[in-house]
Amino acid sequence: MIPTATVPARTRRVLRAVLVSLLVAALAIAGVTVYRSASAAVPTGSIVDGTSLADAPPAPDGAVAQDDGLLPSGATAFDEAYPGIAGLSHGLREALQRASHDAAADDIVVLVNSGWRSAEYQDRLLQEAVSQYGSAEEAARWVASSTTSAHVAGDAVDVGSYDAVDWLTAHGAAYGLCQTYGNESWHFELRPEAIDHGCPAPYADPTHDPRMGG
Repeated sequence: MIPTATVPARTRRVLRAVLVSLLVAALAIAGVTVYRSASAAVPTGSIVDGTSLADAPPAPDGAVAQDDGLLPSGATAFDEAYPGIAGLSHGLREALQRASHDAAADDIVVLVNSGWRSAEYQDRLLQEAVSQYGSAEEAARWVASSTTSAHVAGDAVDVGSYDAVDWLTAHGAAYGLCQTYGNESWHFELRPEAIDHGCPAPYADPTHDPRMGG
């Protein structure tokens, strides 16, 4: 081994640069290896960037999952593999599919943010609404109970985006799709009579809906 003192300063600088380069390269290789290992560890059915695959791991105990109607970002009325879509009434799902097909001709994508929900999912939403709005009375203006919710019955969808809401507001009656509540422009239900007679005026909010128990 050559004593450091006998190595010219310029040579030492070169040696240090080489060592640093080798260290950086080793770390980069290690990083790629870890990334690939982590990617390989993700099961085929994982939810990545809002896309749910077939074998998604089960949700933790007590958490809302796809089996409860939870939908991934980007879901449409044609994604019948999801319980949130499959659980919709046949008439509503078919009407929304026809409307979605025609909206696509206008470059509008009708997304479904929420469709059928389990009673447990609906109760969870109601509890969260009570916490958010501070009282059961105020929460009832936005979220129905599991015993009265049209979502639990499979008779309602919450639509996105804004363009889709606007398109359905203008054209939904032709498919029997009507906005039910003035404070929830995204909430649509099937009213077959609207095809011939137009949509009825929406209720101000769910507390004005007779189906909500007064």
